[in-house]
Amino acid sequence: MPLLDGGRLVEDPYALVGDEEALPEGAALVSLDRLRREADGLAGRNAPLGVTLPPGTDPAALKPWLPRLALVALVLPKHRDGRAFTQARALREYHGYTGEIRATGHVIPDQYAALLRCGVSTVQVPDGAEAGTWTRMRDIIPLAYQPAMAGDGARSLLRRRVGLAPGG
Repeated sequence: MPLLDGGRLVEDPYALVGDEEALPEGAALVSLDRLRREADGLAGRNAPLGVTLPPGTDPAALKPWLPRLALVALVLPKHRDGRAFTQARALREYHGYTGEIRATGHVIPDQYAALLRCGVSTVQVPDGAEAGTWTRMRDIIPLAYQPAMAGDGARSLLRRRVGLAPGG
C-alpha cells in the first residue's frame, strides 16, 4: 500500500516481516513481540528498523528501543478507534520520539489533519487513493481546538481567542 507523506503519495520502503520470517537486507517492520524477543540481534542491524505498536499498548513499552527505531506504525482497527491518536501524541510529547510515526489500518481522509496534529508523519492509504482527496480534507477546516505536536504553525482556537502566538 502507498503512503501519504507531506501530501504526496510515496512508496513504502519498509518490508512488513512476520515473526518467523527472515529479515530482509533493507528496512524492516516487525511486531512488538519480535522486537522484545530479538532485541539484541535487531539492534545490530545496519538498516532502518520499525515496529508495529498494537492498539491499546502503552507507548512506554517502546522506551528502551526508541533511539534505535526509525518507524513506529500505529494501527487503527476502526475509524472510530482513537487510541492511535493518543499513542502518537504520547510518543512525541512524553517520550521525545523524533522518528517516523505511521498511521495504518482503517484510516479515513477525515482523520488526516488530526493525525498530523497528533504527531503522525505518514499515513498508509489504500491502493488507488488520490492524494488530493486527503489533502483537501486536511485543509478544509483550518481551525483546531488543541495545539499541535507537529509544529504546523497554526494557532489553536483557544490561542486565537486569547490572542496568543502559535508558540506562546
